[in-house]
Amino acid sequence: MPLLDEYTGQVPAWCPGCGNFSILKTFKAALVDLGIEPHQLMVVSGIGQAAKFPHYIKCNTFNGLHGRALPVATGLRLANHHLIVAAVTGDGDCYGEGGNHLVHAMRRNVNVKLFVHNNQVYGLTKGQASPTTGEGTVTKNQPFGVFSEQLNPMALAIALDCSFVARGFSGDQDHLKSLIQEAFNHKGFSLVDILQPCISFNKVNTFEWYRERVYHMEADYDPHDRVRAFERALEWGDKIPIGIFYRNSRLIYEERFPMLRESALIRQDLDPGKVSGLLKEFY
Repeated sequence: MPLLDEYTGQVPAWCPGCGNFSILKTFKAALVDLGIEPHQLMVVSGIGQAAKFPHYIKCNTFNGLHGRALPVATGLRLANHHLIVAAVTGDGDCYGEGGNHLVHAMRRNVNVKLFVHNNQVYGLTKGQASPTTGEGTVTKNQPFGVFSEQLNPMALAIALDCSFVARGFSGDQDHLKSLIQEAFNHKGFSLVDILQPCISFNKVNTFEWYRERVYHMEADYDPHDRVRAFERALEWGDKIPIGIFYRNSRLIYEERFPMLRESALIRQDLDPGKVSGLLKEFY
């Protein structure tokens, strides 16, 4: 059984009061409760405040390019599908620069767990609007307000039949921990969108703003009902549901390939002689 201290990485350099702190604490607690050892886990990120996550947790980590966490996570998972692979990104990093990769990761249903720190702003690069910033929001970089419509990641994921779709809130750690554990236990691509304040650059979506609006979905809510899930995903404003919106049992990408079902790529013999004839055609 792993200990919490075994996951302790560098001292975080986030702004004091940032919602990322509670996400990090909750994430590590979920791993310990699940019995996942540090050597069993790979955490991948892109660039941004949320993407500093691999610096602050001790396990296998990869800090990649802006918006490119999912291609790396996919490659790692396909090379060694015995490894538990999690991608940790921000709303700008994932839904902006990485939006195309997100669409195809959900479509393929590779068994990667994606945790998006959604503070509805670019927190690392001084607060310009991200895809999830509310339309009309005035910031230092958008003095006339945001002109683009706000992206709805829950609705997008359900429309693409994403295998597991959930939303949590960094101010509700017990509930968030249960969502993280459900995501890891689910077989298939899992998206957990985590609402969190950016105390430095987002003066609208504060802890108080969220607490007045978020609520847990009912105990009898059926996350297998895709139409109902899509309806709940459209609910945003005075009331914001959190919990598991949707789940299904689609075949994962790794199981579609006989060579991957037999053994992880890293454990298969490499025989260059088998392709020597093919290579000679390019001489």
